[in-house]
Amino acid sequence: MWKKIFYVLAILSPLMSSIYQVPIETGTGDFVTWEEFRGKVILVVNTASQCGFSGQYEALQQLHETYYAKGLRVVAFPCNQFGGQEPGSYQEIVDEAFARYGVTFPIYAKVDVSGENQAPIYSYLKSQTTGLTGGIIPWNFTKFLIDKQGNLLDYYYPGTSLTKIEMDIIIALN
Repeated sequence: MWKKIFYVLAILSPLMSSIYQVPIETGTGDFVTWEEFRGKVILVVNTASQCGFSGQYEALQQLHETYYAKGLRVVAFPCNQFGGQEPGSYQEIVDEAFARYGVTFPIYAKVDVSGENQAPIYSYLKSQTTGLTGGIIPWNFTKFLIDKQGNLLDYYYPGTSLTKIEMDIIIALN
């Protein structure tokens, strides 16, 4: 119940005009903000380990390794809303992502990306995408690219080529 109240307050807060003030729930249930990502390019991804797109974890890890020193931050939010493809606990999700794909980028708490209990980050991102998507997240591995100033640069459907996304990342980093 307290989580829902926190989410509602976060969504209604005037501070939601900046991504850096949006709360993020960690895997331990604590809350942090995006402040640590200020000045970085951020790729936000909703993930699911049993999804047909889960092989993208490997490519996302490669992006993380290649561009981390240049300022890219890949961040994942597991979600079980699409076909029940992320049923595990937080620890199971992290362990599997590491064991199968070598994932070392941050994986935050499992969230809802749509509906009554959607995480504040997805409320915020959807509010920024109306011209691009109408605020709809169609499936797992939907991606949002945020620039160094915290502005949404682009939105990518799950099947978008990671080569295309990489080109956008390179532009954003320069």
